[in-house]
Amino acid sequence: MPRAVISDTLGPLENYSVRDYDPGPPGPGQVRIAVRAAGVSFVDVLNATGRYQGRAPVPFIPGSEFAGVVEALGEGVTQFSPGQAVMSGGWGGAFAEAALVDADTVHAMPAGMDFVQAAVFRVSALTAWHALVDRAQLQPGETLLVLGAGGATGYAAVQIGAWLGARVIASASTAGKRGLALHGGAETAVDARSTNWREAVQAANQGRPLDVVFDPVGGEATERAFRCLGFAGRHLVVGFPGGISALPTNLPLLKGASLVGVNLQAQSIAAPRSASANLERLVDLAGKGLFWPVVADTWPLEQFAAAMAAVERGTSEGRIVITMDSVAGA
Repeated sequence: MPRAVISDTLGPLENYSVRDYDPGPPGPGQVRIAVRAAGVSFVDVLNATGRYQGRAPVPFIPGSEFAGVVEALGEGVTQFSPGQAVMSGGWGGAFAEAALVDADTVHAMPAGMDFVQAAVFRVSALTAWHALVDRAQLQPGETLLVLGAGGATGYAAVQIGAWLGARVIASASTAGKRGLALHGGAETAVDARSTNWREAVQAANQGRPLDVVFDPVGGEATERAFRCLGFAGRHLVVGFPGGISALPTNLPLLKGASLVGVNLQAQSIAAPRSASANLERLVDLAGKGLFWPVVADTWPLEQFAAAMAAVERGTSEGRIVITMDSVAGA
């Protein structure tokens, strides 16, 4: 019998346990996947503990992205085959040894990736691409500041921004995370905890204002970063683990700058063809050796709580992945 991490109520991680769980055969338009690895994100922790903006239905299986092997196909699904290595995701259900998903959420793994890497590639890369390409329309030669540059989406934004030809300045809280961002393509990096952070950013950009801010942090970081923007600058709101900012609305007016929301789920609903095209492009580029995620650590399914706690601490230099097999990446 396959197993999954399940709770009948949202709340503390102590509510969750590994139980027998079989999702059953795939229905029309569905794919049953034997999960090999699942990424753990801060949003997963918020969802599981009932602290996200929308409350997930219960009983709840956490996890929003995974990679595995096709086990069975539902009626009408012809684009995949049993035994094929794929990646998928949703708004729950990934911390399990078997998952049922709609076929349109499934994609072949990028060439050269193992299950662990593929499990944390999709959401971060798609978010960064949608933000920088669709929402900010980042241009070659522009300056991009990436907050939280050592985190999941931040690191992806560094890679994609550099590939798009922007001059990337990374902001991260530790030397290790700043080193990771420099490895990913940032031209320079500043200490997010510095008492003279704005001066450091200005110096990194030779005193010029910024063109684009990629902000998956929120809180106090949002206003101080927005103040670094120039005319027609774009501030991308990607997330706010640091809290929801109370940005004075006179700042966008005075600067002629834009506060731009980035919501991957909304794009997938409102513009599914665009979202699908973005994924196709990213898989192609990843297969050519670009935009690969960095994995900091892997944990077995039985230690899901420790993996989620590590993500909530936010000190890891790279992604945390839960594996369903004894050998990571198998």
